[in-house]
Amino acid sequence: MNFTNSDPMQETVCWLAAHTRFPASRLATSAEALLCLAALATAAEAEEQRRFLIQRHDPAQTSALRTHKLRRSQVHFKCDNSAKV
Repeated sequence: MNFTNSDPMQETVCWLAAHTRFPASRLATSAEALLCLAALATAAEAEEQRRFLIQRHDPAQTSALRTHKLRRSQVHFKCDNSAKV
């Protein structure tokens, strides 16, 4: 089973159902609490990573900046004809 896009608590309940016949049979209270705590920690970590996503490479912006730089360099080009032969 692939649970990459679902809620960590939902993943935990599905795992319990698949491996321990939850809710018909239950683990010890401390074991269930530990699993739920791990799911909450996973959810908090995923939220923290989602908050700081940075797009490092934007081809359109890179191209636009390159073109802008080229045009600015051409505008400021000065021809020096002071050296006479």
